[in-house]
Amino acid sequence: MPLQRALPWLEPGDSFPEVAQAWPLDSDAPGLLAAGGCLDVQSLVRAYSHGIFPWYSQGQPILWWSTDPRMVLQVGQFKLHRSLRKTIKSFKGNPRCEVRIDSDFAAVIGHCAQTARSGQGGTWIVDEMQSAYLALHEAGYAHSVETWIDGKLVGGLYCVAIGRAVFGESMFSHQTDASKLALAALVGFCRAQGVELIDCQQNTRHLASLGAGEMPRAQFAQRVRAAIVLQPMVWRFEPLYWDHLLDI
Repeated sequence: MPLQRALPWLEPGDSFPEVAQAWPLDSDAPGLLAAGGCLDVQSLVRAYSHGIFPWYSQGQPILWWSTDPRMVLQVGQFKLHRSLRKTIKSFKGNPRCEVRIDSDFAAVIGHCAQTARSGQGGTWIVDEMQSAYLALHEAGYAHSVETWIDGKLVGGLYCVAIGRAVFGESMFSHQTDASKLALAALVGFCRAQGVELIDCQQNTRHLASLGAGEMPRAQFAQRVRAAIVLQPMVWRFEPLYWDHLLDI
């Protein structure tokens, strides 16, 4: 039987518990660390800097998580399947198609919130979360990678970046492979910038098929500590970044 455990309650501005205190695998909610607090920019930056992220549903308090093991995509291990490689080459050479970064962050997070997910009856990207990440974007810590065709946004993702630590959040697709193109563009961008891994938070079959794998939380936290102190990247996509990806 899963073990019942106490959950720390945070007031706005409180420090987060040590991530080692998160609920273990034999609990009701593995990785759950705390509840409460607030979603202001300072709290979110502090959370991500320690490998902590918010995730909750409508009607719940803010819930903070630090999963162990942690799902990460090491960019050198990205699986560029033959079909996606072909799509990228076609996309790269088509003047009707482009990748944009931070062109319309609000639209990307809005589409991510509205996209139906298999096995989910609602969205964790509630209005409060959207407002919080828009503020994080305006502060320079949250970014969108977008797939555009004929001047229309057809797919994309958003992520958090502190220094050279990149934390993936969510993606959407309104056209075949549009979200995969955005992820591939992010991988190419990260390879060009010397970023070694992208946090994926949760283990899913889709992420695993693209090369993501699990990493012990202690090792992940160590990698994050080393990356957040590095010089922040200039978030701009250049066509030559595709070459960093196609070399895989």
